[in-house]
Amino acid sequence: MKVLVVGGTGTVGSAVVKQLLLGGHEPRVMSRSAEKASGLPAGTAHVVADLAEPASLPAAFAGVDGVFLLAPVGPAETAQALAGVAAAAAARVQRIVYLSVVMPPGSEVIPHFASKIPVEQAVQAGGIPWTILRPNNFFQNDLWLRDAIATHGVYPQPLGPRGLNRVDVRDIAEAAANAFTRGVGGTVPLNGPRGLTGDDTARVYSEALGRPVRYGGDDLDAWERQASATFPPWAVRDMRIMYDYFIRKGAHASGTDFAAQERLLGRAPRPFEAFVEELAKAWK
Repeated sequence: MKVLVVGGTGTVGSAVVKQLLLGGHEPRVMSRSAEKASGLPAGTAHVVADLAEPASLPAAFAGVDGVFLLAPVGPAETAQALAGVAAAAAARVQRIVYLSVVMPPGSEVIPHFASKIPVEQAVQAGGIPWTILRPNNFFQNDLWLRDAIATHGVYPQPLGPRGLNRVDVRDIAEAAANAFTRGVGGTVPLNGPRGLTGDDTARVYSEALGRPVRYGGDDLDAWERQASATFPPWAVRDMRIMYDYFIRKGAHASGTDFAAQERLLGRAPRPFEAFVEELAKAWK
């Protein structure tokens, strides 16, 4: 199957490309830069196009059987993702797999969660066989926190005391590839096997690294001061709302969620402890 991977050079998209290749598919990566093609694995086609420029999309979507749609988080996310859905419909693809986000009750207050709701609705109403993946917070987000964790002994992401069933990006990629291989449809939550609080997360790192790692705490004012040095104001505001939700309510998976996930993956999800053990070996 020829599958266009929109955003195929990022953390999730690149993992999806690898899984598609393993499944015998022919991935075509869409990115905004021709330079990105040099880092793609063998057997991967590349096309330059941009969801923000709908006129660039018909050529990118032409001749593919399926589309994996991942829109960049940002103020224009909904419009860009909807442009991708429209391009997939115009190209008459056989299947679309859309990367959404975990949607626990009340989480629509989080801007980059709410931005995905109209896209899910468009995917469902578009007439193309579809799969919507709703992953929890990624394990791989911690790759950006190496200095804080490994050097300063602090886990800084304010996950709170309620806990999240965070998920490995590789499970997301396998689920996406399986959706094309097996033709599995519907909305599928993607979660890790158990909910971990901020303190739990720091404890896992302490055990794997063999030295103390403490949780940085739930003070969102302090987090915002730190984050403002790195992220634009809209992103800081968005993430603060998200972390406030996580602190107050968490983001847990149900038995029904796990059943749907295992039907698509064909196995249990990867545990956070295994991911951290891999990181610890690399970081040491």
